Amino acid sequence: MLTASDGNAYVVKFANNPQCLRVLANEWLACSIGRTIGLTIPEPAILYVPPTLVENSSSLVIQLPSSTLKCSHGMAFGSRFISEGQVFDYLPESALLRIENLKEFAGVFALDKWLCNCDGRQAVFCRGERKRKFRAHFIDFGYCFNAGEWSFPDSPLRGIYAKREVYQNVTGWHSFEPWLSRIESFSRLKLGDMPGDLPPEWTDPDAINELIDRIDSRRSRVRELITDVRKSTHNPFSAWTEEKP
Repeated sequence: MLTASDGNAYVVKFANNPQCLRVLANEWLACSIGRTIGLTIPEPAILYVPPTLVENSSSLVIQLPSSTLKCSHGMAFGSRFISEGQVFDYLPESALLRIENLKEFAGVFALDKWLCNCDGRQAVFCRGERKRKFRAHFIDFGYCFNAGEWSFPDSPLRGIYAKREVYQNVTGWHSFEPWLSRIESFSRLKLGDMPGDLPPEWTDPDAINELIDRIDSRRSRVRELITDVRKSTHNPFSAWTEEKP
């Protein structure tokens, strides 16, 4: 976690992270798209990490299985740190109904299907001082587009949150609104503008343009992908009663 010149703290992924360089672009694109359709996702930023900071900070290392790697300087991805009172990585089942934006788990599920998130859904939960309810913030989009492969190997199991109870109020297509309709009507022009701030060293223009085209072409398939999950043995929507799309 680093404090930037704007005074805010950011959780940072560096260019030499062990996943791959492209996950930085994945984080920027997926977070920007998700925030545009109205999901609670921490503000993304592209940060410059000066060499002197890396050289003089012994804690700026990446822990590998058998060694440590000094973090690289230069352009990095930052996710603004959530500082609204207490922050939790995990909530017990008894507290899940106290999440004020519980319905957003259906919205981020649709987003993960659209962007082919090949990881399980991750979230953190914050609770302000003197408040009883929590708010879910959706994090970690590095494995969208199949991480560095930028392919779309769709699978019903991917993108599901481990605690299936968050989907207990999903009873039909209306439960995915307004996010599903916003995905299906997402402007190709707006989508094409989102890579504009990416550092050129993170990817090449031809590859990013091809990725944007594939993302755009998948907007009309999100209902089909959700249906595939419902028909699978991994179906988390046990309360679904609505039949018509």
